[in-house]
Amino acid sequence: MWSHKFNLMPSRSISVRSRISRFLLSSRSLTLLLFASLAHGQEHPTNWQAQVRDYADKRDWSAALLVIGAEIARAPHDLDLKAWRARVLTWAGRLDEAERGYREILDVDRSDPDNWAGLANVYSRDGKKLDALAALDHAVQLDSKRPDLHAARARALRALGERSEAQTEFQKALALDPTSAEARAGLNSLHGEPKHELRLGDESDFLSYTSANEGEWASVASRWTPVWATSFGSALYQRGGVHAAKFIASATAHLSRFGAITAGGAIAHDNAVIPKSEAYFDLDRGWKTAEGNFFRGVELDYGQHWYWYQAARILTLNGAALIYLPREWSFSLAATGARSAFSGTGVEWRPSGNTRLGFPLAILGNVQLSGNVFFAAGTENFANSDQIGRFASQTYGGGLRLRFSERQELTCVSSYQRRTQGRTDTYLGFSYGIHF
Repeated sequence: MWSHKFNLMPSRSISVRSRISRFLLSSRSLTLLLFASLAHGQEHPTNWQAQVRDYADKRDWSAALLVIGAEIARAPHDLDLKAWRARVLTWAGRLDEAERGYREILDVDRSDPDNWAGLANVYSRDGKKLDALAALDHAVQLDSKRPDLHAARARALRALGERSEAQTEFQKALALDPTSAEARAGLNSLHGEPKHELRLGDESDFLSYTSANEGEWASVASRWTPVWATSFGSALYQRGGVHAAKFIASATAHLSRFGAITAGGAIAHDNAVIPKSEAYFDLDRGWKTAEGNFFRGVELDYGQHWYWYQAARILTLNGAALIYLPREWSFSLAATGARSAFSGTGVEWRPSGNTRLGFPLAILGNVQLSGNVFFAAGTENFANSDQIGRFASQTYGGGLRLRFSERQELTCVSSYQRRTQGRTDTYLGFSYGIHF
């Protein structure tokens, strides 16, 4: 018996030790696997981000997107990965895809200002200035202590010509970070922005029933302060062999509560073919709408214009509405009521109206091409014709605007007008503007 027990004890002892060893080995393996997994989880983002940055430096956008796509396949709900994808698409110039990417992120989480800033960058590169500003408004509301967001919003305001507001935003960025070179450069750029615009124009009316009417003009518009602006111009006309000249001047006050208020007038050496004097005023007010609305902004305009001819007095009441649409499209409606009083005849009112659709065509760096089409019906433009109130017309036309630098642009307009009595007028006009 004793020997039997003696023989069993070592066998049991070995079995226990074996089980303990296996347990310790398994525990150690699990621990190593756990640490390896944690280590892998810590190094993984660094590795793929480094790869993406490396490919981005080489401008190999396809490779960068493949890396991000593989990560999204592993974590399809990771918004940071999707933000990286939208960022790379923006760098690659694939703006429509980048916009959709940011929109998908914001549909899930609207609380990250970086995503709003990224969307604003897409809009800015795509020429959608109002949309860019609206997105940056959201970003600044979410984190008003970030100087980079204020600087980005300032740049968007500067692109829209809102110099005073842009200056305030750059100053906020500097107050938050006095060392910000970006904000300081932005302020300097505002001081260096051109205050004046010189514009030269030439226009011709090719009439089916008489010789062509010609006109050349020049104007200088100046923005002296954020509030005050002036404009001076002169024009020469040739009408049926008769020459005439006109000088025009106006002043505009830009008031935050009332919009822009303009008053002006003109005097002329008329030779009975253009008004001998003119006076006018204009009220213009615009509103931005909330981000996400179909209408990005609305601008309303009302004006009155008096024309004194040798044999007639004309008063026009003008109203217009300009609607800013997505992707830099715009649509306007305008109506005019004209009161004419001729020597020896009674007073009468005549209506006219026009509609215009504007749209972008191409953007390549600083070169921007946009166009428009329009339709008008009613009486003749009293300021440019000696045939006052003598006919009705329908006008079809369009134009192009080429901005080929930050300071220069070229425009052309053409139209075809059908008048009563089977008469026609084909108009062609060009203008060149330079800011300095």
